[in-house]
Amino acid sequence: MPIDFVYNEDEDDTDILFDESEKYVVVFDPLDGSSNVESGIPCGIVVGFYEHDAACAIAEDCLDDDECTQMEAQCLANTLQPGTNLVAAAYCLFSSSTFLTLTLGNGVYIFTLDEQIGEFVLSKPQVQIPESSNICSFNEARIKKWDEPMRKTLLSWREGKGRSGKKFTSRYVGSMVADIHRTLLYGGVFGSPADTERPDGKMHLLYEAAPMSYIIEQAGGLSTTGEKRVMEII
Repeated sequence: MPIDFVYNEDEDDTDILFDESEKYVVVFDPLDGSSNVESGIPCGIVVGFYEHDAACAIAEDCLDDDECTQMEAQCLANTLQPGTNLVAAAYCLFSSSTFLTLTLGNGVYIFTLDEQIGEFVLSKPQVQIPESSNICSFNEARIKKWDEPMRKTLLSWREGKGRSGKKFTSRYVGSMVADIHRTLLYGGVFGSPADTERPDGKMHLLYEAAPMSYIIEQAGGLSTTGEKRVMEII
């Protein structure tokens, strides 16, 4: 029986949920941009799917027994996989409309919720990120806390001194799902750099960075730490 490890980024507590499915392990961010909900800013859900290891099994009669802790730990390890093992990824964006973006490893498809029939309708098949754009999406309020190479790179884009020669403009919502959705449609660069307060960055690898990187790559984009491919991080 697979387990889902649920983490709320605004709280210290975590939950382990047991599900009857035996084929996939599902990781998810239940509400990306939750701090923006009351102000009406778009937010969303991020989901990643890994194949379940059949060797992971927890006896139902030990769910409330401390002796099953080791079995739980083994199944948790089954969940902690690199992004290259993803078989599917999706996000749902709650905005002017409700959008569901999905990849099964063969391109990216965007569906829009039709409230009249209560179903998602395919609205954008085989999405490809535009190759040419001048949009950058970073939380520039933290620019003084970035390392020098990162600061210089963004400033060079602003001034039109990057490889494209275009002067970049800033578009930043503050909700990752919304910013990446715009990047899929209009192109550009989205980033969440590490800084002096967050040396490992803000994004969570398992259920944010890896699933969204899978979608970006399937749409023809690149997802990197600046040194290595995000999907390959373990």
